Amino acid sequence: MKPCIVWQTDFSLDWPFVATMKGVCKQVDASLECVDSTHTIEKFNVLEASQQLNYVEPFWPKGTVFVSVVDPGVGTPRKASVALLKDGNYVVTPDNGTLTHMYYNIGIEAIREIDETKNRYQGTESVSVFHGRDLFAYTAAKLASGQITFEEVGESYSLDDIVLLDYEYLKADVKNEDIQGIVSNVSDPFGSIVFNVLTEDFNRVGYHEGDYIHVVLENEQGVYFDETVPYAKSFGFVDIGQPVIFNSSSNYISIGLNQGSFKDVYQVKAGLQWKVQFHKVD
Repeated sequence: MKPCIVWQTDFSLDWPFVATMKGVCKQVDASLECVDSTHTIEKFNVLEASQQLNYVEPFWPKGTVFVSVVDPGVGTPRKASVALLKDGNYVVTPDNGTLTHMYYNIGIEAIREIDETKNRYQGTESVSVFHGRDLFAYTAAKLASGQITFEEVGESYSLDDIVLLDYEYLKADVKNEDIQGIVSNVSDPFGSIVFNVLTEDFNRVGYHEGDYIHVVLENEQGVYFDETVPYAKSFGFVDIGQPVIFNSSSNYISIGLNQGSFKDVYQVKAGLQWKVQFHKVD
């Protein structure tokens, strides 16, 4: 059985570009299965692309080919790449920071730059703005169908040359109960937000479900949230509209509202400038 190709982009489904990429795959091998992860990543948000891969990739079987196209540098000298992960999966993507979570959390075995002279959809040589179709989809399809090996993608290059985002986006330095971190993701459609604090670190320094935690959320413009919040298994342990701290599906600490959008109510965004402080209340 041939591996699936799993797609994520910032294209949306409001125009035909995703279907165009899949059409290229079907021309290469009509039997290939294409599965959508998401096409609603915030425009040009490479960090979110990296995080979305982190959420999805571990749940797919060895050999799966992921295509991630969030590519604000399309047509520039940034590398078009295929990464072989240490768990046996592949990521076909611009090397622009999208591989950050895979690098640290899964591990990258090797990486190759796509050879455009061999792995480019024929007839698109004069186009510089749609590598999602012309390079990434075409190469992913050839790889998934077995028409090329990983070694035939193109020349390998050093893992040290992979473009990585600031490590602070991935993991807070948690030493004790007084934790300082950042808002790392706000893409949850239900409006919960995710911090860069791993739940295992949160629990290791003494936080347990049932605790009450003082949370301060601020940026350079001021404080957006300053309240004591329960740490619970899920939303239903607080009243409707009330905040709760919980372990997200990605095993990072999150905060949300029961049947409400924390992101919208408090106008929170992601980034290094969005700081959070946790302090246990006795």
